Amino acid sequence: MKRRTLLQASPLLFGLAESVQAQSAYPNKPIKYIVPVAAGGGSDMIGRTFCERLSKVLGQNVLVDNQSGGGGVIASQATARAAPDGYTLMQGYVATHGTAPATRKLAYDPIKDFTPIGMIGSTPNVLVVNTALSPTDMKSFIDFVKKNPGQISYGSAGAGSLTHLTAELFKAQTNTFMVHIPYRGIAPATTDLIAGQTQAMFPGLAAALPHIRSGRLRPLAVTGTQRHPALKDVPTLEEAGLKGFDAQQWYGVVGPAGMPAALVTQLNNAMAQVLAMPDLREKLSAEAVELTPMTSNQFGEYMKKDLARWTALARERNINLDNT
Repeated sequence: MKRRTLLQASPLLFGLAESVQAQSAYPNKPIKYIVPVAAGGGSDMIGRTFCERLSKVLGQNVLVDNQSGGGGVIASQATARAAPDGYTLMQGYVATHGTAPATRKLAYDPIKDFTPIGMIGSTPNVLVVNTALSPTDMKSFIDFVKKNPGQISYGSAGAGSLTHLTAELFKAQTNTFMVHIPYRGIAPATTDLIAGQTQAMFPGLAAALPHIRSGRLRPLAVTGTQRHPALKDVPTLEEAGLKGFDAQQWYGVVGPAGMPAALVTQLNNAMAQVLAMPDLREKLSAEAVELTPMTSNQFGEYMKKDLARWTALARERNINLDNT
């Protein structure tokens, strides 16, 4: 009887062992890494640089799949619908999981439909002004705007973008008014700022640095909790008096909801190894990205807080792109 029971159980035991072995062998095929922008540009470079090193750590190819369109909506939907087996990951960032869901209804839930894996890094925004403007620091700029209500305009990369919401956060915290001029991207907005068509903007630091270094734009303050190494002499907005002011262009890795905890831990550990590579910081410095290792739980909480911040601001400032 015991021998017969053992023989009957053997196929089940063998199948279980095979399943465990398959799980422990992850990854045993290439991993798709969705980047929600077109090839080329800073976000794509970050993804490719990261994947090149993650491939070495995991011993398996991590292939970039650019899925642009809808401001990251197409990529996010594709990721949310994928199997939670670790073979489809996405480079989530502030637009896909922060500013876009804060300002309009989307076909995905930025929290419930994803598994946070870990943070790659972040880069601050910087308040820059046209050099013809007289203010040379934050205090004098705020005074200048208050003395010229409605006469100062700021550009953005588009309605609902981080550059837009950061400026609105600034207006809310300083009780000032500036006219918003949305553009189709940061490049034309920068061109008009340099030409004096607008007077101020909050671009990402990487986009602003060449123009700051050439003297065509004047930096007044950076977002974030500490000064950036690329602009050591420029204070943070908090240093300049705006307590708790924070706005970051962040990049991280997410997967579909429901990924097994052991798999998430394995990927997060692999990320930690990548972020510890000495050459990665140097490579990503071209995009002014400061590496920010986090556990899965820390990254999940970060995303929730960031989404809550921008959602509250959008409601307060009545920014609803569904009505435009």
